[in-house]
Amino acid sequence: MNIPQQVAALGQSLWLDNLSRSLIHDGTLARHIAEHAVTGVTSNPSIFQNALASSPYYAEDLARLKGAESNPERRYEALAIPDIQAACDLLDPVYEQSGGYDGYVSLEVAPRWANDAFKTVEEAQRLATAVKRRNLLVKVPGTPAGVQAFEALTALGINVNVTLLFSLAQTQAIFDAYIRGLTARIRAGIDIRRSRAVASLFLSRVDTLVDAQLDAIGTQEALAMRGKAAVAMARLAYQAYRDTFHGPAFAALAQQGATPQTLLWASTGVKNPAYRDLLYVEPLIGPETINTLPDKTLAALIDHGRPAVHVNEGTDEARAQFDDLARLGIDMEHVGLRLQKDGVDLFETAFGKLLQEAA
Repeated sequence: MNIPQQVAALGQSLWLDNLSRSLIHDGTLARHIAEHAVTGVTSNPSIFQNALASSPYYAEDLARLKGAESNPERRYEALAIPDIQAACDLLDPVYEQSGGYDGYVSLEVAPRWANDAFKTVEEAQRLATAVKRRNLLVKVPGTPAGVQAFEALTALGINVNVTLLFSLAQTQAIFDAYIRGLTARIRAGIDIRRSRAVASLFLSRVDTLVDAQLDAIGTQEALAMRGKAAVAMARLAYQAYRDTFHGPAFAALAQQGATPQTLLWASTGVKNPAYRDLLYVEPLIGPETINTLPDKTLAALIDHGRPAVHVNEGTDEARAQFDDLARLGIDMEHVGLRLQKDGVDLFETAFGKLLQEAA
C-alpha cells in the first residue's frame, strides 16, 4: 500500500479540499480516488472562485449563460452544480461500498445567510434538490443560526457538512444539534440509517491567531507554545467525539442504526513555513475521522507522510496546554468566536469575487 492507502487502513478518510472542472476533465480527481485513497471532496466559495479564474473549461458555458441567465448567483450555480454532480458520480462507488458512510462531495450555502437559520434551511433544501445526488453534503456554517439550521436539516433528512468550527464549544454544540435532529426524525417515525453529517474543525487558522498572541506576550514560555494550540484542540475535540458518540448520549440512536457525526480536520495546509508541512495531518491520524487536504498537502502526504494512529494520544498534555494558554490570558473560546466571524467574512468576500467572475 502507498502512504494514503495506509492512512485509510488506519480508519481515516482522506478528502480532497479542492474542486474544479479541470480536476474532473483531466482525470486528476479520478486518479486520486483510484490511487491515493481519496474518498470525498470539499468545496467552498474560495475554491470555486479560484476554479472559475484559472480553469479554461468554464469559458464556453459562461458565455452561453451570460445570454440566458441575468442573475450572477444563478449563473455561478449553473457552472458549479455540474462539477458537484460529476464529482458525486465519481465518488458514488465509494458511497455504495461504504454503505453511505463515505464518498461525499460538499457544496456550500451562500455565506450571506450564515446568521439566518430559516434562509439557511431554505437554501440547503434548494441546493440538495438541484444537485439531486445521494452523496451530497450541504455545507452550513457553525454559527448560532447555523446550529439551528443544522438541527432542522438533520430532522428533515438532509445531510450536512457543518463548516467554520474553531473551538471545542462550537464543535460540541454541533454534536448536540445532530443528536437533537436525529431524535426529532425518529419521533416523526422516519428512518435515520442514511442520515450523515460531518463537523469541520479548522486548524491552521487557530495556530495563526494564537501564535500572534503568544508572540505579543513574548516570554520564553509563551514562545515555546507556538504551533501547538490547534493540534491540542483537535485531540480534545476527538475525545469529546468519543465521549458523545460512543457514550450514553448516542446509545439509543445507535441502536436505531444512526451513524455518528464524524470529525473532519479542515484548514490543514500549514500557513507558517517554519512548521512541518504535515503538522495538521500526521498527529491527527486515527479511526472515525476525516482529513480534507489541499492539493499541496496531499502531495506532501503521498511523498513523505508517516502513517500511524496518533489522534488519541496526548489528551492530558492537550488539556495542560489549554490550561497554560488560559493562564497566559489566551481564551480559546474567544479565539474561536473571532475566527468564526472572520471566516464568514472571508467566505463572503470570496463569494462576492466569485459572482464577479460569473458576471
